[in-house]
Amino acid sequence: MNAQSQDLIRLEFTPNPSTLKYVVARPLLPRGTANFTEKAAAETSPLPLRLFEVDGVKAVMVGPSFVTVTMADEADAAALNDGVHAALHAHLDAGEHPVDPAVLEQAAAANAEDGPVVSRIKEIIEEEIRPAVAMDGGDISFERFQDGVVYVFMKGACSSCPSSTATLKMGIESRLREELPEVVEVVQI
Repeated sequence: MNAQSQDLIRLEFTPNPSTLKYVVARPLLPRGTANFTEKAAAETSPLPLRLFEVDGVKAVMVGPSFVTVTMADEADAAALNDGVHAALHAHLDAGEHPVDPAVLEQAAAANAEDGPVVSRIKEIIEEEIRPAVAMDGGDISFERFQDGVVYVFMKGACSSCPSSTATLKMGIESRLREELPEVVEVVQI
């Protein structure tokens, strides 16, 4: 590890005891997140692939300036933390791109315009909800709006967090219903 990559990584704990958030003082992605729930999906993305090599890593999410790592149930947290730090430093020292640009393009293509209600839902999620969720090492993406129900996908620390149901119902659903009477419910898929 060289002197440039030292002090670039800060560990933060999340509300999900199985997920650790690593804030990196260097941009990783221009915007959004890339979520990897298995090693095979990370084969063309250098940073997640490197992190999956760490014993006990179950899932990886890369954000604009952070990475969240979800631990397997049997993982040794201290050893995993050491391994993740080493992998992050190795990645930063190598100067590689973190995520395959094709993965990012697919995510961007999925965000096509859909009409005024869907556009407003996406705007609220993007501008208000995602930044708040990212503070806890997670992410949320809009999947669809159908029959008054907003379907979202929660990633990173939020995907299996014990308090994600409360966040979903009391936070996200309340905010969307306050703004849009068309929204009846928000459901995590």
